[in-house]
Amino acid sequence: MADSLRDQLLKSGIVKQVQQDRAREPKRPPPPSSGKPARKGGKPARKGGKPPAARPAGQSQQDIDLAKAYALRAQTEARERQRIEREAAELARLRRERKQKIQQLLEGKALNKADADQPRNFEYGGKIRRVHVDAAQLAALNAGELGVVQQGGRYLLVSRDIAVQVRDIDPHQLALLVDPNAAGVGDDGVPDDLMW
Repeated sequence: MADSLRDQLLKSGIVKQVQQDRAREPKRPPPPSSGKPARKGGKPARKGGKPPAARPAGQSQQDIDLAKAYALRAQTEARERQRIEREAAELARLRRERKQKIQQLLEGKALNKADADQPRNFEYGGKIRRVHVDAAQLAALNAGELGVVQQGGRYLLVSRDIAVQVRDIDPHQLALLVDPNAAGVGDDGVPDDLMW
């Protein structure tokens, strides 16, 4: 009977030689465990969770399309952010210009008096506000000859012409301008000259 291949290799001495060579090679220590379960495929997980920089040559078309889609999306989002920033900067610039025009227009034209003793209440910005006037200014304000403009946190009493110019520049800055053609009764049915 013929010997098996294994027996023949053992007799010839080749197997012993291979076994001895394997015994001489230093054994590699097992890779240190990080406490995390190993990923499928036996590769350790990458730190930082970033995708590999170089892709293998056998990469699928779907992966390439996905990478292009992510890059396109990032570019689109960056352009959108830049557009929003440009619009915000433009709006801020326009607000600054309007504020500067109003400030130049109002310079030296406020009619407020330090010794005014009568408060004139009005609604502005959803709240009741007040400006102090004297008797003549109160009559002129209620007749529509004067107006109130909000500037720098203060309420300035100005002539009707100035109030109209402020309204044309920025209507939000005009706090009070009575219509002279009104019957003297406000929207709430209370006469404008009623003292509170």
